[in-house]
Amino acid sequence: MALDFLAGCVGGAAGVLVGHPFDTVKVRLQVQNVEKPLYRGTFHCFQSIIKQESAFGLYKGIGSPMMGLTFINALVFGVQGNTLRALGKDTPLNQFLAGSAAGAIQCIICCPMELAKTRMQLQGTGEYKLKTKNYKNSLDCLIKIYRKEGLRGINRGMVSTFIRETPSFGFYFLTYDCMTRYLGCEAEDSYVIPKLLFSGGMSGIVSWLSTYPVDVIKSRLQADGVGGVTQYNGILDCVRKSYHEEGWRVFTRGLTSTLLRAFPVNAATFATVTVFLMYMRSEDNLRECEPGPVIQQPSSL
Repeated sequence: MALDFLAGCVGGAAGVLVGHPFDTVKVRLQVQNVEKPLYRGTFHCFQSIIKQESAFGLYKGIGSPMMGLTFINALVFGVQGNTLRALGKDTPLNQFLAGSAAGAIQCIICCPMELAKTRMQLQGTGEYKLKTKNYKNSLDCLIKIYRKEGLRGINRGMVSTFIRETPSFGFYFLTYDCMTRYLGCEAEDSYVIPKLLFSGGMSGIVSWLSTYPVDVIKSRLQADGVGGVTQYNGILDCVRKSYHEEGWRVFTRGLTSTLLRAFPVNAATFATVTVFLMYMRSEDNLRECEPGPVIQQPSSL
């Protein structure tokens, strides 16, 4: 269990490093002012950030997901594995239920982490531009939010995060289980790693597509009030105002960058996990890399 957990953490860290630039673009596109948009699309956003803020601008707020990585992995690994064992059989339905349970529990860490990430990603941009930075880093961001707004403040967006993560993780594990069964991932197969990478990448895409509109609402709620003005009174109010002002397309804002991120993030995660386990375990124990608790418990989406 300890080795499996460590492998997941290392793999998850690789996934964060690969995927964070795409996440920064996604958040900027999701929350930008529709009347005065800064970016025309995904690639223009990439170009603008690099030109105005250098490549490091793409990694704003990365400290938050890195800090929360270990805790999220611990929750996801423990809850998914124990739930699957409690359910008795390794079936597609049980994979979905176990994944949903893991997604729901890890919201405790995921929500504050993403709040800090979102605030850091928006700092110094557009209507959020200030001469002095409000936050030095992700930890400083959470501390200042807590001092100003208390526990409720650092858990802003918790309900929308729960609505997003619960079914999303369920679909992730369900898709991965079905893909690995269909592709016939066996340890003896010389193509097992490409198959696992493809399965993981596609699972990430499916999981994001399943709840993406909720993610748009979550980002808007967590970004709300940064400029000193609060626009939304809750989830339904955010949905109503966003739809009224921008139409149904608002719920697909940043989807391109999210899907571009989903595949390589999960590919990097699974590649790192697989290589790590191959290095750490003997040939006799290499079967742990087959579809099972190890590979079926990624660190994040």
